[in-house]
Amino acid sequence: MRKRDTLDVVMAAVAVVADAVAVSAGFLAAAWIRFEMGWFRLPYGRPPDLYPMYGIASLVVGLLFVLVFRSLGLYRRPQVGSFADKIPRIIRGVLTGVVLSAVLAFAVKNEVADFSRLTIALSGVTSGIAVLIERYILYRVEWNLARHSRSANSVLIVGTGEVAARLYRALKREPMLRARVVGFLSAGDEAPDPAIPPEMIRGTVAEIEKFLEGGGVDQIILAASDLGRIRILDIVRMCVKNLVLFNMVPDLFSVMTSSMDVQTMDDIPLLGLAPWPLDLFWNRALKRLEDVVGAVIGLVLAAPIIAVAAVLIRRESPGPVFYRQKRCGEGGREFILYKLRTMRANAEADTGPVFASPDDPRRTRIGAFLRRTNLDELPQLWNVLKGEMSLVGPRPERPEFVERFREEIARYMWRHVSKPGMTGWAQVNGLRGNTSIEERIKYDLYYLENWSLAFDFKILLKTLFARENAY
Repeated sequence: MRKRDTLDVVMAAVAVVADAVAVSAGFLAAAWIRFEMGWFRLPYGRPPDLYPMYGIASLVVGLLFVLVFRSLGLYRRPQVGSFADKIPRIIRGVLTGVVLSAVLAFAVKNEVADFSRLTIALSGVTSGIAVLIERYILYRVEWNLARHSRSANSVLIVGTGEVAARLYRALKREPMLRARVVGFLSAGDEAPDPAIPPEMIRGTVAEIEKFLEGGGVDQIILAASDLGRIRILDIVRMCVKNLVLFNMVPDLFSVMTSSMDVQTMDDIPLLGLAPWPLDLFWNRALKRLEDVVGAVIGLVLAAPIIAVAAVLIRRESPGPVFYRQKRCGEGGREFILYKLRTMRANAEADTGPVFASPDDPRRTRIGAFLRRTNLDELPQLWNVLKGEMSLVGPRPERPEFVERFREEIARYMWRHVSKPGMTGWAQVNGLRGNTSIEERIKYDLYYLENWSLAFDFKILLKTLFARENAY
């Protein structure tokens, strides 16, 4: 429904930790009730290593519950709706966790420890109560933070009928969405709903491109049923080009496909693009961990290579060792990318921004070697550590080329929904340098739609041997 928000990331991370703590505490409380309260017979007496044994087990059970909760979408943001709406999923998660804990306890019986089945059953109650209390507290905290948040999506609703008015009321009523309706665009001859303030009708759907390119809109919600398929596709293309989110109220679900995501707001179904793997907090956290660990190790290993290259660069050609250049990253935001200089200083003074080519006369001898072996990219490990880039992802492009390609190539801006990478699926398949941009986009989008840690490792391994079009 909306762009990523720091509060989403923080609250999802807090929920993971809080759930693990609540479940572990509930498991230990169940052991205490079973063995210390005197409510139950102890045919074999109290275990001498009760708390060390159950303490370690509580950590394992806490992690197990977190994985179960994740599979049920309890860490997905935004968590829209009342707390009562979430209780059935929480209870289902607790019951699933208890069953899996019992299976795990049976699997390790006599090999590691013999856990009380009654304790595991009791933990369903104690952990369930602990999680419900903890989750309610988090819900209230997140609700209040969202209510007072200054970070909000600017939403433009296309349509002025009854459905558009209901969406308007729902967005005002649901702070978790952190959405601010900035106006409506009329579509067709429908009469405006009385609930829509007349001053908020900003124009007609024919003027939508002006609003999108003005930069004041983060999300479009299409709530008009009388727009034709071609017009809807035009709006989608304009949203993609300007990195604006798109949702629509389906007409009897006639346009629904497997790549669509369905959400509801005030019982109104909304269609949007299905989330990609890196839209999910858990996956982003894993990828960031991969990047930080990889960048730290990489910088340590690369330091002597960079030092030797620096000496050779300065010896062959006057000028700086490092080449700094503006590139477009996540969300189209610009950042400074670092490379080892491989060309003569001020190589583009006469030509302006151009792609490198085979036997490029601007290259130095050491530069040609560095580019052929990909060693000129090593300083970008610093960009990765800073969080501007990732180890793997679509390669970042220069702003001049981005402005050109966003007009010429459909879906080009979709590659900016995640951090750019030092290497990518397109590059290891030879699509680099002065090669087809359209083909690169296909490979970049395939990567984003099918991301996994295993896919990243595969690309990193292939990068070590990728030489095609490295010039």
